[in-house]
Amino acid sequence: MGIQGSSVAQEQRWRWGRVASGMACLLLLLGGVAVQPAVACGATEAMKSTIDEVLKIVRDKELKQPGREEERRRRLEQVVGDRFDYEEMSRRSLGAPWNTLSDKDKQEFVALFKTLLTNSYAEKIETYSGEGVQYINERTEKDYAEVRTKVLTGKTEIPLDYRLLNKGTDWRVYDVVVDGVSLVNNYRGQFSKILRSSNFADLVDQLRKKSEKIKAS
Repeated sequence: MGIQGSSVAQEQRWRWGRVASGMACLLLLLGGVAVQPAVACGATEAMKSTIDEVLKIVRDKELKQPGREEERRRRLEQVVGDRFDYEEMSRRSLGAPWNTLSDKDKQEFVALFKTLLTNSYAEKIETYSGEGVQYINERTEKDYAEVRTKVLTGKTEIPLDYRLLNKGTDWRVYDVVVDGVSLVNNYRGQFSKILRSSNFADLVDQLRKKSEKIKAS
């Protein structure tokens, strides 16, 4: 069951993953115009610091000038990448097979998964013009936190929750839940199906082809 069209349902699941990751990062853009103040707790404040940096880049008129598109995209990816823990997201998305991989295979998988996610959300961040975000609350338990929000688009409210892990001195995002559906769980289901019928090398090859297809579109 390949990524490139052997199954319409499979392609739809991959597309949902792209949309979810894009929506996750759209919150970074919208956060500066939240309809109510965020809860003054560590994880939410960490998200807000990233939001402020993203807004600064998005609103920079100089970076909107012709010829600076790549620089603008690179800066956005850097800021978001500083908050999103792609290795943790990769590990949780792959599941148990992660523990059997060599360091080299882990590095390659993380790089491909990061490419898949970043190419999905970058354009959405640059072009989205929604109404705002409502911060609901924050729940924290030891080193874990969940920041619950709603993205406001016209008359639609989309529940969007961030799950974060405290990595010593900072909070890092390891999963995003869009309207009750976990981004990590969605990808883990897809990866598991591929691994059951094939092998890790095939999964990596499919990820590589999917990433190249996204870049070209």
